[in-house]
Amino acid sequence: MSELRVTLSDVARKAGVHVTTVSQALRNHPSIALRTRHRLQALARSMHYRSDPFLRALVAYRTRQITTADIPTLAYVTNWHTRWGWKKVAAHSGFYSGAEAKAKELGFRLEHFWLHEPGFTQKRLGEILAARGINGVIIASHSRELGDKLQLDWKHLSAVKIDYFPHEPRLHNVTNNQCNIIRLAMRQIGALGYRRLGFVVHRGWNHAVDNNWTAGYLTAQEDLPRRERLPAHVFPEMFPVERWFHETDASVVADLGPFRKWLERYRPEVVIAKAAYVLPLFKEMGLRIPQDMAFANLFLDQPDGVMAGVRQNHDMVGAAAVGIVASQLQHYKFGVPTVPLKTYVDGTWFDGASCPPRLIAGSPKVGRVRKGGKAVR
Repeated sequence: MSELRVTLSDVARKAGVHVTTVSQALRNHPSIALRTRHRLQALARSMHYRSDPFLRALVAYRTRQITTADIPTLAYVTNWHTRWGWKKVAAHSGFYSGAEAKAKELGFRLEHFWLHEPGFTQKRLGEILAARGINGVIIASHSRELGDKLQLDWKHLSAVKIDYFPHEPRLHNVTNNQCNIIRLAMRQIGALGYRRLGFVVHRGWNHAVDNNWTAGYLTAQEDLPRRERLPAHVFPEMFPVERWFHETDASVVADLGPFRKWLERYRPEVVIAKAAYVLPLFKEMGLRIPQDMAFANLFLDQPDGVMAGVRQNHDMVGAAAVGIVASQLQHYKFGVPTVPLKTYVDGTWFDGASCPPRLIAGSPKVGRVRKGGKAVR
C-alpha cells in the first residue's frame, strides 16, 4: 500500500504556521523572513514534501483565465547598432518571435528596449525597469563592440541571456547548440554515402558563438579516417569583428578566389554551409547542385524537400529564455546566479534534393571541380 502524499497543509501543521506561509517560503517570497524561509524549506525536505505538478498546472490554467488590465511586462533588451537591425538576421528575428509568442502564452507582455538609443544609458534602463516594476529581463542581440559588460541592479531582476554576449555578468544562458548542429549534419550526410565533407563558415559568425561551429566540425572529424578530414574554409582571412554586426544575412558571401582554391585543393563531395555564403559562388562557377556538388544548408528556414539541411529552431531559443525567466519570477529568484546554467537548443535535420543519397543510380558526380573553378561535365 502506497504512503499518503505529504501536503503543504501537513508541513504547515507541523511548523505551526499558515499554509500560505509555507507556500510562499517554498517559492522564496521576499515577504517571508529569510530565516523562516530556510526553516520551512528544511522542514519540507525532511518530511519528503514534493510539489504536485498537476496542481501547479491547474493553478496556471486558472490564472490564465483571469483577465487583467495590468499584464506583467518582460523586458527584451538589445544592443545593436540600429534599433531593429538585428531583425535582418534570421536567428535574432527568430529569437524575438519565439520569445514574444511564449510570453503571450504565459500571460506576459514582451517590451523591447534598445540600449543604443541616443542619450540612453544602462543606468537609465535600470531606473525605468525599477519605476515600472519590471523584474524579468531577457538580454539578446548584444553587440560585443558596444560593451561586453552589462551593469544593472541585478539583485531585483530575474534575467537570462540569449547567445553569448555580453560575457558579464554570468547569467543563465540559452543558445543554439552550434557544436551539435554541425555534428548532426555530418552524421546525416555521412549516412547518405558521402565521405569528404567540407565546411564553410564566416569568421565573424564563428567568433560570435565562441567558435563552436569549428569546434563541432573538428570534433566530428575525429570519427573519420584521416584521409577524409578536410580543413574548414573560414572566410575572410582577416576580419574586423566589429564589421560583422553591420552585416545582414543577405550581405555575407564568401570570397570567390579563396573559395575556389579551397574547392580545387580539397575536393569535398559535399559542402556544408549557410546558403547565402556559397550559393552565389556556385552559380558564378557554373556548379550545379546536386549534379556537380552536393550541398547542405546549416541555416534552413522552412524545409521544402529541395534543400537539405538543419533548421536551427531559433524560435525555441527565445521561448526557452522566456520560460526560464518566468520560472525564476515564480520562485522569486533574483540576482546573478552563483552557478549560471546554459540551455542548448538542438537543430532538426531535413533531407532534400540538394544532398541526395549517393549510392543509388543517378546520384551526383560530386567533387568534380577542375582548375579555374569550372565543373567537369
